[in-house]
Amino acid sequence: MTVKTILIIEDETQTRHLFLKCLEFEGFRAVGASDGTTGVAMAQQHAPDLVVCDIMMPDMDGYAVLSALRKTRQTALIPLIFLTAKVAMADLRRGMELGADDYLTKPCTVEQFLAAINSRLHRQEQLSELYANGEQAQEPSPPPLSANLFPANPKLASVFCFIEAHYRQPISLNDVAQDAGYSPAYLTSLVQSLTGRTVKQWIIERRMAEAKTLLTTTTNSIRQIAEASGYSDAGYFTRQFRQFHGISPQAWRQISVSELTD
Repeated sequence: MTVKTILIIEDETQTRHLFLKCLEFEGFRAVGASDGTTGVAMAQQHAPDLVVCDIMMPDMDGYAVLSALRKTRQTALIPLIFLTAKVAMADLRRGMELGADDYLTKPCTVEQFLAAINSRLHRQEQLSELYANGEQAQEPSPPPLSANLFPANPKLASVFCFIEAHYRQPISLNDVAQDAGYSPAYLTSLVQSLTGRTVKQWIIERRMAEAKTLLTTTTNSIRQIAEASGYSDAGYFTRQFRQFHGISPQAWRQISVSELTD
């Protein structure tokens, strides 16, 4: 197994050393830079598999580092995770436009740090396999129902495909983020920024679409429809359906069936 190289660009010495030690302990080859200019040079020298870069630095800030990396063919495709004390929506959009792959908010735990790195590396390996097999590096198209439900956005294709494949099961924000290769915080901001909704709202949207289809096309009980739509509790399903549509599942079924038979 090839050892992965991680470059840490962080001007705070204690934080940088902590991250480097954690990575080495986990079996990574870890290299560090104390400023942006050195970091860009080290990225060109070591060709790391991933860069973790602080945003606020004295000589070159993280945005300047990312812009420099994206302009050079040798470093253009290296995934980069920003490290920042706080993330405003404007900062998120700026990073997205430059091609940032994720954000980590300081202070973060060692577990969060390693999870973000492992998720992004796993995602990068999946994309590399697609390229190696001569396929386009994109997610498969969702089935017809979800294709009309979910917006067509390349950055969120993996998110919607995961929801499509697992909405009948108990899934959380962390599950979706891990599969998509994003940290939960970054994914939340990304989905909200691009769609105006949360990941949870999209999961509910997909479950409600399935419920409406089953209510119209089957004679299954409400409990059976709830379970088939991803709800183990029929009472909770009924409450959420009413909140979502302003009407109970039973009443919605009666109206829909009568409209079809008129």
